[in-house]
Amino acid sequence: MAAAVYYRPAGPGYLHHRRSSVNVSLGGMRVYSDEKLTVGETLELDLLLDEETTARCWARIAWVDKLSQSHGAAYDIGLEFTDMTDADRRLLMAALRAG
Repeated sequence: MAAAVYYRPAGPGYLHHRRSSVNVSLGGMRVYSDEKLTVGETLELDLLLDEETTARCWARIAWVDKLSQSHGAAYDIGLEFTDMTDADRRLLMAALRAG
């Protein structure tokens, strides 16, 4: 499902936001990134659902595809959500319904 969900590494020290590129679901999301990540690596992420709502999750890198320069990003990456609190899952579900 296409939804305007942004993500960043978890924690208050990160200001650079990246946009989910193609789709997001309760199971994971597909993103474009210039940062090379490794399949199997685990990330702690903040999902920025709107200007005031953030959901925390943990995700595993499921796949990484190198892109050509014409795509505007270096990598196409699949993230599989591995853990999320029930409250954060409800926030994500509401954002998906609204998207």
